[in-house]
Amino acid sequence: MGMTTSHFKMDAKELFQILEPIKIGGSVCRYSPKKCQELVPFVNEILDLKREKKAVILAHSYVSPDIIYSVADYTGDSYKLSLDAKKTDAETIIFVAVRFMAETAKILNPSKRVFVGSDFNGCSLADSISASKLKDLKKQYPNHTFVCYINTTAEVKALCDVCVTSSNVYQIVQDIDNDKIFFLPDKLMGMNLIEEMKRRGVKKDIVYYDEGMCYVHEEYDPDMIDYLRMEYEGLKVLSHPECTKEVIARSDFVGSTEKLLNYAKENGKGNYLMLTECGLLDRVSREVPEAVLVGSCRFCKYMKSNGLLKLRDVLRDLPSHLEIKLDETLREKAITSIENMFELAKK
Repeated sequence: MGMTTSHFKMDAKELFQILEPIKIGGSVCRYSPKKCQELVPFVNEILDLKREKKAVILAHSYVSPDIIYSVADYTGDSYKLSLDAKKTDAETIIFVAVRFMAETAKILNPSKRVFVGSDFNGCSLADSISASKLKDLKKQYPNHTFVCYINTTAEVKALCDVCVTSSNVYQIVQDIDNDKIFFLPDKLMGMNLIEEMKRRGVKKDIVYYDEGMCYVHEEYDPDMIDYLRMEYEGLKVLSHPECTKEVIARSDFVGSTEKLLNYAKENGKGNYLMLTECGLLDRVSREVPEAVLVGSCRFCKYMKSNGLLKLRDVLRDLPSHLEIKLDETLREKAITSIENMFELAKK
């Protein structure tokens, strides 16, 4: 849950106290009192608009901390936020993230109006595969169970047998009653999936889509891990499963955005190298102040396109081009893959 409630306004001093501990992107940049003075009018306008529009704001951990800690009602990764959306009786949901995440929320919440928070709302991973490409692949692999990562469009989910998240992909693939698996769209996660099944002694014929990668996670260098381990005693290396298999092999813990944050909270004081988008490091620096963050991180240009000013505009105007509208037939097909994930996750 975010730190804001719907019945009060902030002043610049309060906003600064909340944001002052954060080193943006793990760097030496900080929120200043002057910056908070500039931001607080937008914060208070958004708080007013939320009440007026009977809306809730869902903010992914990768967006700017001034959104997460001032106006968001729920924060987390895409899967957690889509489930959070089901808990609310709000009439309108503003999903401050990227489009495929807002689509997932709409799939699960057909009666609510869902808006994405920015015009620049793509994703290098989700945009790497289209429904037409997937139809061709299904013809080539008629005996395979098609497993799609949650980072996909509604059209792609509608053509797949089961959806997975970075938290449950390994267990679900292991439990699928078919030895032939086609995984999409993340090439690197597909490679890591093969390695993990080997490690578990599970025999699966896994084919993966080789054109999709998250441009943020693919660039992390395994040699950097080796160097930083020599420089920082007891370094804990935490990575997202969208990283390369060489990075995964050198990591102490691999997990979803939410699991990486929880690991830092549970382990507390120590040196951490967190190989994911910079937004998560912002959250760790604010929520686990005893943790020492070392090394560098990478920004997602799509997530960082979300800002308080644009969020204010979306809430005020509810622009039609940013509203998620899904054909009901498509939505029902897409939710089947998600419901199959829920069923397999229970095993």
